[in-house]
Amino acid sequence: MANANDPQSSIENLGGSVISAGEDIVNTVITNPIQSVTDSISDTGFGKALRAVGLLPGAVPTAGVGFTAANWGSKTDLDWRVRLSVPSTYKTSPVLQPLLETDGFMFPYTPQIIMEHSANYNSLHPTHSNYAFPAYQNSQVNAMTIIGDFFVENEQEGRYWVAATHYLRSITKMAYGASSNAGSPPPVVKLNGYGDYVFKDVPVTVQMFTVELPNDVDYIQVGIGENGTWVPTRSSFSVVVQPTYSRKSVTGFSLDAFVNGAYIVDNKGFI
Repeated sequence: MANANDPQSSIENLGGSVISAGEDIVNTVITNPIQSVTDSISDTGFGKALRAVGLLPGAVPTAGVGFTAANWGSKTDLDWRVRLSVPSTYKTSPVLQPLLETDGFMFPYTPQIIMEHSANYNSLHPTHSNYAFPAYQNSQVNAMTIIGDFFVENEQEGRYWVAATHYLRSITKMAYGASSNAGSPPPVVKLNGYGDYVFKDVPVTVQMFTVELPNDVDYIQVGIGENGTWVPTRSSFSVVVQPTYSRKSVTGFSLDAFVNGAYIVDNKGFI
């Protein structure tokens, strides 16, 4: 009530409290400059109050709240993160071993995905007519672009970055020359992400990828290779994938089953 009756006094009291806290810090600094600032801020609560400025009620964690360290590795069935599978013939590669811990090449942070489906029509233009008649030709699922950021803060994440880059380099090449299965095209992999009704075992081929190596970030050395490898602490991956279905599976396609969601349940991969 005193504040309401005498606002000028309230302001002076508030100013006096702040000045008093500041004087305590200054006086302690003079006698013990090494530990003084930390102790004074802790004793007066000035630092805590300063950090709490702008926080809404209830935003400050209460005592006893447990925190769990984050990690990228997970093979649980409920993991909905976006990932591309690793072909069985690639799993013996020592460079790609970090990808096996996440059950494939996984985007560690939620990526941006651009989907495009189209129905193609030819326009029929009768003579002396104001309107064309669209004649249906076919439908198709166009290539999708997946764009995701990678942040590297330690050697483990750096090894994953190297494995992801090597995976994309490998998955876009055919078996050529002295390869064991010479003549085979780049393999078809499975795209999964966001649960059953978004991407569930969708067969895709990687048509193109880009990896950004910025010039305005730090680089971390990773103990891979005779002379080591340096990876950026922040980079962006862009991967273009094309849904690819075999002739046999397309021949047995049923629109009735697709509309009813049967192919989702049967893991056919049709989208």
